[in-house]
Amino acid sequence: MSGKGSDFDLGTTAGSAALAPPDLERRFGGVARLYGEATLARFGSARIGVVGLGGVGTWAAEALARSGVGNLTLIDLDHISESNTNRQIHALDPEFGKAKVQAMAQRIQAIHPGANVRALEEFVTQDNVVRLLYGLDLVIDCIDQVRAKAALIAHARNIGIAIVTCGGAGGRKDPTRIRRDDLARARGDPLLAKLRHRLRRDYGFAGPGGGKKPPCFGVDAVFSDEALGLPAPACEPAGAPAGSPLACGGYGSAVTVTATMGFAAAARALQRLESA
Repeated sequence: MSGKGSDFDLGTTAGSAALAPPDLERRFGGVARLYGEATLARFGSARIGVVGLGGVGTWAAEALARSGVGNLTLIDLDHISESNTNRQIHALDPEFGKAKVQAMAQRIQAIHPGANVRALEEFVTQDNVVRLLYGLDLVIDCIDQVRAKAALIAHARNIGIAIVTCGGAGGRKDPTRIRRDDLARARGDPLLAKLRHRLRRDYGFAGPGGGKKPPCFGVDAVFSDEALGLPAPACEPAGAPAGSPLACGGYGSAVTVTATMGFAAAARALQRLESA
């Protein structure tokens, strides 16, 4: 990994040769028995991007790799830190300080040596979104910055790339409250509410209308409808008012929720590929 915007292909050097057909059959035979050989082949040829490799995105990428997806683009500029340990699959002692995309790409190679993996050490912006999404069939959006999410979703919809966007997972404890709906109809998620506002204001997405249900955006959203829980008093700095929101730098998070959201997003991506 040489820096911002760099990428490397883990599948074209030793990847395809390392995974002979008998190994492929053994590794992904369970997927074939569930979805069928034709769908597994479709997974193998699909080109999916996962944007944001945190508590949600790492689990989504893991699920896609273990489902036999053959071409993955990983996009994130961040590096792994100890504070990621409670929710991110690549947060291990030997990985601290490493670029998230690099660590996840190496992990995927160990799972699926035949996969082609592009690791892009970048954040999504309005200026680079066209280049980052080029050639992809589907994108899973796991970032938490509204401006970047809006640029990503607007461009994907404009050029006909299927996209699954994820809401906020912090501040929730109950994974059974994860839901999926059109982004226009996602509920109980402040991040997605801000995202809808920006998409309508800046990109001309349909307004809420006067009916009980707003017009659909045509964008899948995975979200939790559980009420947000504020950080526990124990994590507030000395002298902070009791119950101050975000006093310790953010909502707490549970891997049971973040991983479930990532798996739900990956499952929706696989459903889209299956029905394509």
